[in-house]
Amino acid sequence: MFFAKLQIKRPKTCDRSLNLSLNRVLAKDVVAEVDLPRFDRSAVDGYAVKAEETVGTTQFKPKTLKLADKDVLRSMHAKRVWTGNALPKGADAVLMLEDAKEVEDEVEVWVPVTPGENVSKRGEDIEKGQVAVEAGIRLRPQHLGLIAALGVDKICVFELPKIALLGTGNELVELGSRLRKNQVFNVNGLVLASLCHELGAETLDLGIAKDSVAETVTKLNLGLEKADAVITSGGTSVGGSDLVPDAVRKTGKPGIIVHGVAMRPAMPTALAVVDGKPVLILPGNPVASMIGFEVFARPLICKMLGLKQAESRFKLQAKMTKGIATSLGRRNFVRVRVFQQDQEMFADPISARGSSMISTMTHANGYVIVPETREGLEQGESFTVQMFDAVKGVS
Repeated sequence: MFFAKLQIKRPKTCDRSLNLSLNRVLAKDVVAEVDLPRFDRSAVDGYAVKAEETVGTTQFKPKTLKLADKDVLRSMHAKRVWTGNALPKGADAVLMLEDAKEVEDEVEVWVPVTPGENVSKRGEDIEKGQVAVEAGIRLRPQHLGLIAALGVDKICVFELPKIALLGTGNELVELGSRLRKNQVFNVNGLVLASLCHELGAETLDLGIAKDSVAETVTKLNLGLEKADAVITSGGTSVGGSDLVPDAVRKTGKPGIIVHGVAMRPAMPTALAVVDGKPVLILPGNPVASMIGFEVFARPLICKMLGLKQAESRFKLQAKMTKGIATSLGRRNFVRVRVFQQDQEMFADPISARGSSMISTMTHANGYVIVPETREGLEQGESFTVQMFDAVKGVS
């Protein structure tokens, strides 16, 4: 429903130097203008030979070939080549260095080779005209290496989306401030910015809005003017007493699309669209905010980055170390600590009350999504875990 109302525009593009493009999303296919390799080349250190002239050789019955020094291989000759060297004309195989013995201007051949053996053929990696790297892919070192091998030094990538972040509540103060009674630090500002940066998005810090609809509207308008999306934390509930949903309604149309989601934690999450831009209203409790980001902001930002498909968390199967109870009718996100023991994976649920205990996220390295149709999981049951950190050692 939310994504149906939200028509995400194709991100703008820019040309960027290849050496500055790590983790950017490719906007246009990179098409090979040359074959790769550009010529038949040796895949090992050794001797370029005519394969038929090595037939029947053994270490006890070697054949002797003359060492060649030209790029055209005559009959009963061999030329020394190193890995990556072009094969001389007439050669069709490479004899490995350790399978021969060089004596003055001759080479003793100890093993036979077949045509094409130890040779990287022209176009074997990429053929001219072939799509080397498809648009919509996040560029990893291996992609950059392939593009560089084709001689391309500039590519077209998508510009990074900018996400405006707003904390709300009279109780919030920025890090570095002196806490007074009943005040807390704006933890979500840092956590949500880090989650955005981890995906590759830029952020705009709108600071903190006090419990005032007018102040919240002002900051929302600034975020919508300067950024591609706004994420707020705090100031949302399904009881109608919080200010952010009201402020969003006053900011623009169509406004709130969803308020309250059948999930735990992060049930009070609200989703809105204002003048074509997404506004995600996340709960103020840190864990709920992080889970809400995972479910709604992560796929949204992946689309805004120009990725062909959302980057999902790494998944694995693990056995529950103990049973857990969950509520019917809500999708439950249970934090777990996954560890390996005796070649098996186990998931140990992290005990927590409420969604304000951020330490549970540091003790966990993944989470289990219990469907709304289940009343929990049983001890020993194998279930899918979404991993956000490395597997722990033996418990």
